[in-house]
Amino acid sequence: MPARAHKYYEEYEEPAVRAPRPKRPPRPHVVLNQKWRSRLTWSILLVAALAMAVTVRAGLTANRGYNLVETQQKAEQLEQENERLKIDIAKLKSPKRIKDIATSRLGMEVPQNVYFTHNTKSQANEKKN
Repeated sequence: MPARAHKYYEEYEEPAVRAPRPKRPPRPHVVLNQKWRSRLTWSILLVAALAMAVTVRAGLTANRGYNLVETQQKAEQLEQENERLKIDIAKLKSPKRIKDIATSRLGMEVPQNVYFTHNTKSQANEKKN
C-alpha cells in the first residue's frame, strides 16, 4: 500500500423533509342573503345622504351668518356716516356761519336798529273788511 492512502469520503446531507401541512377543514359554502344585503346598501346610502344634507345645511347657515355680520357692519357704517352728515348740516345751518357769509361774501351789514310790529286781532279784522 502506498505510504499514505487517502480515503475520500463524500459527505452529503439528506434533503430536509417537509412536514405535511395540516389539512384545514373545508370552508362552509356561504350563501348571501340578497334581501339583507340590499337593505344594508340602502341604509348606508341613506346615512351618507343625510350626512351630506347636514353638511350642506351647516355650510348654508355659516354663509348666512357671514352675510348677516357683513350687513350689520354696513348698517353701522351708514349710521356713523349719517351722524357725521347731521353734524355737517347743523354746522351749515348755524346762524353765526350765515351771518359771517352774509357780511364777508355778500357785503351785507347788520342793521343797528330793528323795528317789529305786532298786529292785534282787531287790526287784522279791519284789514280784511
